Order: sequence, then C-alpha cells, then structure tokens
Amino acid sequence: MINFRLIRHLWLFLAVAEEQNFGRAAKRLGMSQPPLSEQIQVLEQALKVTLFERSRRGAKLTPVGAAILPAVRKFAEQLERLELAVEEAVAGQSGMLTIGAISTAMFDVLPGLIEQLKNDYPHLTVSVREIDSVEAVPALEAGDIDLAFARLDGDLGGSVDSLPLLEDRLVVALPSDHALASRTRISLSSLSNEPLVMFARKVSPVYFDNLIATCRASGFSPRVLHEVRSVASQIAFVSYGQGIALVPASLKKLAPNNVVFRALSQKLNVVTTAVAWNADRPNPLVEEVVARFRAKA
Repeated sequence: MINFRLIRHLWLFLAVAEEQNFGRAAKRLGMSQPPLSEQIQVLEQALKVTLFERSRRGAKLTPVGAAILPAVRKFAEQLERLELAVEEAVAGQSGMLTIGAISTAMFDVLPGLIEQLKNDYPHLTVSVREIDSVEAVPALEAGDIDLAFARLDGDLGGSVDSLPLLEDRLVVALPSDHALASRTRISLSSLSNEPLVMFARKVSPVYFDNLIATCRASGFSPRVLHEVRSVASQIAFVSYGQGIALVPASLKKLAPNNVVFRALSQKLNVVTTAVAWNADRPNPLVEEVVARFRAKA
C-alpha cells in the first residue's frame, strides 16, 4: 500500500530543507505557513525525531534531518521521473530511456544517437542528464540511468559492462613561449619536472589513474599542480601559464593562440568516450543501442 500521506510530508520536508525557512517554503508550495509547520511536526512525530532547529533566523536541519536529506532528494527525483513516465504513457508514448553523459559526449555521440532513436521510435522519450565519469557506474547500478556515456575503460566490476566508442591520441598542450614548444615531438620523460594540469581523479578516476601509471612507467611521478573538471579547463589553465597538460589531440580546436599542441614521441591512446550499461537490468532498447555501437566498432 502506497503511503501518499508520507510522500506529501517528504515533499514538504524537502521544501523546508532547501529554503531553510518555513515562510519561504510555504510560499514556494503555495500554502500558508501554519499548516506547513503543523505537517512537519506530524512527520517528526511519526519518525520520532526532530528534523529542524527552529529559530527566528529560519529552520536549520538537525543532524538527523541532514542525514535523511540525500535519500529524500533522490526519492523526489524518482517520483518526478515516475510522474513523467505516467503522463507520457497516458498520452500514448511508448517508453522512456534515461541517459547520463559527460559534456563532450553530448557533442560527439549523443546527437546522432538521439536522431536515430527519434526516427526509429517516434513515441520514445529520451531523458539526458549531464554527469561526471565517476558518477556513471553508481548511477547505472542504482538504476538512475539506463545508459552512460563517459570516460570509462577496463573492468568496471559488478554488473556494469562497457564498450569503448572513441579513442584519441594524447598530445602535450603548452604555452607557445614554453621552452619545449620549439620541438615537433616531446618525450613523456622530458615532462618529469613540469607542472601538470590534470583531470581531477574524483571526476574521472580511470582516466586519471591511467595517465599517472603511464607517467610512472616512463620513470617519473607527475607533478600535478592543478586538478580540473574538464579538458577545456586544462587548456584554459595552460593559456594562463599555470602549467602544461596531456590532452586528446582532437581538442586542438579549443586552443587559443597562446597554446600550442605537440605530439608525444610515444603513441599513447586513451578512451575519451565509452558507453556503459547495467547487464543485470535487462532492457531490450539498451541492448539494441549497444548492438548498434558494436556493429560500428
């Protein structure tokens, strides 16, 4: 039996938690403040906990309230997706595919895929959300997304499988006035004392670890001066004189005039985009999409 009253109370809790004020939360919800305060008290009594510390300055989450907030947020997101799916089913839609993608995949992979899906399944709704590579596997395991397009490689463990889609050769991005800029090719070992701008490990751990391992195989531990969230940021930092970077060659189009790209002596390829899915969650549409990518490989 679905407890609709509890669901409503959780929506109210989320509004107060996000606004940190009963008055603002009530205005956002289109209701007056006294009934909102009363409903939150009912929720606290039902859970036998205090969720907010109330004061004239507003409503601050207690440790218990802060602990349950992430789960309530996730529940609210799932409810919104369920509501959308029901509305689309009533309107005659045939299904929904949820995709998580890193920003570069939104430009180089998704446009063609979504166009194909629209042609083949005109009643299918495709929902896309931007993720970091590190979020892909947990989101697939939790069932939050059906497909992920991210920088993933090798054994992802558990139930998640992947297929490399795009690879690129690593090159060195460096300021145009850098001493190494006069060379046509640069050995990786010659970068041993250079400050590097790297993709943050928390954003793309596989990508980060592979680069670190590659540097160590060349006899040095890289000096990572900055960790950033995107390749575009790496290039921007290089243009500011904040170090040099190892980046995919295709990103040359993003480089400003004061940044040059130089080939590495060693040929180092990296997976820039892979498609990943949860093999433990059978989905005919996901299997078809993966089969299409396999056919192109």
